[in-house]
Amino acid sequence: MRLARLNIDGYPRWTEWRDGRYFLLNHSLDAWLSGAGKLESDGEGVEGHLLAPLESQEVWASGVTYRRSREAREHESQVADVYERVYTAERPELFFKATASRTAAPGEAVGIRSDAHWNVPEPELALILNAKGEIVAYTIGNDMSSRDIEGENPLYLPQAKVYDLCLGLGPHLVTADEVSSPQALHVALEITRQDRRVFQGETTTAEIQRRLEDLAGYLFRSQRFPVGAVLLTGTGIVPPDDFSLQAGDLIRIGIEGLGVLENSVKVI
Repeated sequence: MRLARLNIDGYPRWTEWRDGRYFLLNHSLDAWLSGAGKLESDGEGVEGHLLAPLESQEVWASGVTYRRSREAREHESQVADVYERVYTAERPELFFKATASRTAAPGEAVGIRSDAHWNVPEPELALILNAKGEIVAYTIGNDMSSRDIEGENPLYLPQAKVYDLCLGLGPHLVTADEVSSPQALHVALEITRQDRRVFQGETTTAEIQRRLEDLAGYLFRSQRFPVGAVLLTGTGIVPPDDFSLQAGDLIRIGIEGLGVLENSVKVI
């Protein structure tokens, strides 16, 4: 099942995408992930504007799960050994990323900080977790990052990662039964500027150094998520050091089987 949150006549409604159309669902994401309701279509076809596929869920993120990410963080940081140690450690790096109010919908603009000069997108597989910590769906995440701020001092990570429009998410949630090999998905990133491609990269989720279930398990240690959570799983695509996003850029992220997430860029 492919789930989408639409603005329909000014109201957010959950729908199922099938056969080229959206059909209303009878429960919310909060209800489904909390175990209070099943997502079933009432058969009514609708039209509307895509919203970020998120309600009350917190979004968290995993760091340094790909070797390429570890190499990039070591290069940018003044304390590089921190990233080597977390890459090889049993406990993963997990950090709070966003809420719905900080998240850009498909087709909307993500933000780059006005006090940073080295800003990049991070294309990531996103896990949709229910209240039990089980992976029940997947989507595409764009974990926006200010590399110069984090590179100056790892303790600045929250400022490099958490701000208005620091995340793009969508377009759909694809339920786990439709994704047979989540750690073998092709991931592609393309950035265009004034209709000219300025960066292109690709990777595969097979390069993630940790099991997805283990990442989810650590997130749910000693804390509850009554309406579930979203967990980003890290990036394996890093633009070169001389590249930084600019206002008006278009970011296009595709993950095999999940679709394509497009967001423009503006300064926050």
